Amino acid sequence: MALNIEERQQFLAEPHIAAIAIDSGSPERAPLVVPIWYQYTPGGDIWILTGADSRKDKLIKAAGRFTLLVERITPTVRYVSVEGPVTDRTAGTHDQVVEMASRYLPAEKVDGYVAMATRDHGEEVVYRMRPQRWVSSDLGAF
Repeated sequence: MALNIEERQQFLAEPHIAAIAIDSGSPERAPLVVPIWYQYTPGGDIWILTGADSRKDKLIKAAGRFTLLVERITPTVRYVSVEGPVTDRTAGTHDQVVEMASRYLPAEKVDGYVAMATRDHGEEVVYRMRPQRWVSSDLGAF
């Protein structure tokens, strides 16, 4: 059963790890699909962090859009896929790294993760995407 607007936005707002899909730009390669953390507030844009000049960064710049897929298997099988255009690309900030880490990690792990990310990830950028096309379903419990 398809989710209504409120259900799909609420589900997307929960801290699921997404799979991001980006056009590879090559007829010889499939789209790039990798796991990624994201942030979303119902009714707003989605934002992600990625390394500046990483493969993801280069492909998103070239494609101008991407897709996120989030799913769960309990208590019911449910997923939301959302695709849309990039609305902004800006330099990532320390506060955004903290916000993202706080969304996914227990409070006692955030400082350690942020220290590692600051030391090892290099310059990061934030991409904002406006949800334009949605596919969603709750398949029920099995």
